Amino acid sequence: MPAKASKATPILLVAEEAWKEIAAGLSAPARRFAETHGFEGRSGKVLPVPDAEGRIEAVLFGTGKDSGLSENPFLAGKLPAELPGGRYRLEGVLARPDLVALAFRLGGYRFDRFKEIERPAASLELPKGVEAGMLDALADGVILGRDLINRPANDLGTGELAEAAKALAARHGAKLREITGDALLKKGFPLIHAVGRAAANPPRLVDIRWGDPADPAVTLVGKGVIFDTGGLNLKPDNSMLLMKKDMGGAATALAAASILMALKAKIRLRVLLPMVENAVAGNAFRPGDILRSRKGLTVEIGNTDAEGRLILADALALADEDKPDLLIDYATLTGAARVALGPDLPPFYTDDEALAGQIAAAGTRSSDPVWRLPLWKPYSSMIESKSADINNAGVGGFAGSVTAALFLKRFVTETKSYAHFDIYGWVPSAKPGRPEGGEPQAARLTADLVLSRFGRR
Repeated sequence: MPAKASKATPILLVAEEAWKEIAAGLSAPARRFAETHGFEGRSGKVLPVPDAEGRIEAVLFGTGKDSGLSENPFLAGKLPAELPGGRYRLEGVLARPDLVALAFRLGGYRFDRFKEIERPAASLELPKGVEAGMLDALADGVILGRDLINRPANDLGTGELAEAAKALAARHGAKLREITGDALLKKGFPLIHAVGRAAANPPRLVDIRWGDPADPAVTLVGKGVIFDTGGLNLKPDNSMLLMKKDMGGAATALAAASILMALKAKIRLRVLLPMVENAVAGNAFRPGDILRSRKGLTVEIGNTDAEGRLILADALALADEDKPDLLIDYATLTGAARVALGPDLPPFYTDDEALAGQIAAAGTRSSDPVWRLPLWKPYSSMIESKSADINNAGVGGFAGSVTAALFLKRFVTETKSYAHFDIYGWVPSAKPGRPEGGEPQAARLTADLVLSRFGRR
């Protein structure tokens, strides 16, 4: 039997050089409408054109000189925001139909927890060659991460973030352990406790385990600071406005875990989420305090606003005790990373050369870009302490992202394949497929990396 004709409205990919040929195939009303609006295939231009009865005959989507969206498949993420509600299909040869379909899905994302979004949704017929399960897993993971980062701190405390982790674990049959409040001291997590003890939201450590014990071990660690005042080194007001996103590392770890579990990666997955609120109170930790970590290293507090690396230190030390085959952490850690590379290109750090190449390749394949910066050991002198093994902030103000990575590396001594991602976790101005707001940067990259290394069940 012949395949049923699709009732979805066609979206025509129009490169500048092909515009005249495509225009000749349109009805006269559609062609005149396009000419009146000066459509010539300019990159990113979206124009629905009418038939003789005023209905949409097709949507013209300009791709400029990139006929198959090979250079920027996420350009298709512009479409959902500019199209009327309805069902659409893409017509044209796509270099990466999987990324184009994902961009369309993610371009339709709206954070509607506190505000009703009335715009009818545009949906896309699955392009040929796209695996529906893969698309759903990637989109659902990213949306989970976005939703968590976008929630304000009065709606997402450490308890609520832990509940989100529990819901994800339950959905995939994973085991979860939670350590809360003063129990963190008894269980050997003094830095997590010290950072979070001043807040009404008690500090926590969530530990998720999933998969076959015989499979390769992959551990993801995510910084979960649900709000960061800076502590006693109080941030100025303009630096505090976006601090609801300081749990973006935990959101990214959950997003990556969601994708990997949904796709049944052939791994033994562990997710560690230290969760705190860095608040100001009489019992807040202070500049000059010296704290002992789970690793046994003593840490002098040079700045209470460098709290993320403290909670990660205890969690990384725990992860390192297992010597996993791959260990990754994610953290909205330093403004220095943004100064160096901007908000869209997170740096990563590793001294495993093979892993570095695999991460770069995965970022390119998944259109989830990152850039390697060096674990430059001579800069370790910047975080030396006269009174303790290490200082959490150091002196001089230079190379802030590098010295933060060097600090974390001190707590990973047994695991060969370790990478640290200093993410921003936020899109400051909307881009195709990436609306303004929370973004779990490197989550899709991680899924690609892990699946390429270890495969699926």
